[in-house]
Amino acid sequence: MPGVDEVIADHVDDLDRVVLTHQHGDHVGELDSVLDCFDADLYAYGDHPHRTAAIDDGDTVQIGDDEFEVVYTPGHASDHVSFVSDEAIFSGDVVVYNDGAFDDGSFGRTDRRGQSRERLIESLERLLERLPDSVSGMYAGHGDPFHSEPGGDSVRTVIERALERAERREPKYPDE
Repeated sequence: MPGVDEVIADHVDDLDRVVLTHQHGDHVGELDSVLDCFDADLYAYGDHPHRTAAIDDGDTVQIGDDEFEVVYTPGHASDHVSFVSDEAIFSGDVVVYNDGAFDDGSFGRTDRRGQSRERLIESLERLLERLPDSVSGMYAGHGDPFHSEPGGDSVRTVIERALERAERREPKYPDE
């Protein structure tokens, strides 16, 4: 999104780091302009020419005021990670709430070169194993944020639903 650095500047005075879930073009297309605008560090699992901090499964990273555990979640991308705290998950594209394919628990594409439905399924299972029951907010790379509400779906339920759909091994977008 051209101008994303200006949008960020409208919301914060300073940005000390960018933490990547993965390096697909729709997520890093304007990364250089953000890094230049804020002189920010880049935290990434995979190699990147501007990476200043390597992150790995099990590491902790501060995002805002909270500490998040790095969970390696390949399948949609080989360098994909998610970030899990006691209250929230930044899931990138491994799991989303609504994305046009499903409205209440979906998963990232696995039909392109370098992607794997089997690895994505394993990643969703890994997320569920490491997800505290206290997590009530999910922020994905696509679609709307999801917040648990009393009597409604939990973040865990949304991820379980995405896992069930991924395990069917049906095309995510059958009309393509």
